[in-house]
Amino acid sequence: MSALRVRHLLLPSSHRVFSTASRESTPEIRDVLQMRVKDAMRAKNTTASTTLRSILAEINTAEKVANSKISSSSIINIIRKASARRHDAAAQYTQAKRPDIAEKELAEASLLEEFLPPLLSSAEIDQKIEDVLTSLSLAPNDDPRKATGRIFKEFYTQVDRSLVDAELVKNRVNLALNAEKK
Repeated sequence: MSALRVRHLLLPSSHRVFSTASRESTPEIRDVLQMRVKDAMRAKNTTASTTLRSILAEINTAEKVANSKISSSSIINIIRKASARRHDAAAQYTQAKRPDIAEKELAEASLLEEFLPPLLSSAEIDQKIEDVLTSLSLAPNDDPRKATGRIFKEFYTQVDRSLVDAELVKNRVNLALNAEKK
């Protein structure tokens, strides 16, 4: 039995380094990631363990920068960005005629996407934007940039940022504002 495992078994739960009772933020996704790393290590799946460890490292770095635990929506954003980076890398490797490495990057991206909730559809985003527009009293002579800012602020109080594609929301808000002007 390894020394680390023996130490873990011998220490009382109040002295363990990773106590589950001391976590303040929503730990669900973090705990799932840690369990999947352990499972991958037991199965000797180096690709999965390395990928998930890199995500946990990014989460820990973000927590150090923030000087506190980060929310699960921030963790989802980190995972979403890491998945996008891997898709971009795969496209570049494919362009450089390196399909073996591109395939590895795509496998890592698909592993990360297992942890992501589905994004809201355009119809759902449009419905939320319409709700926001009816709740806000926008005058026709309002500055369009200020109106857009108010719409975004109200929209994101109702919808978690990790559940939408920000570029799609921006385009849909601009379309909705242009439709109201006509």
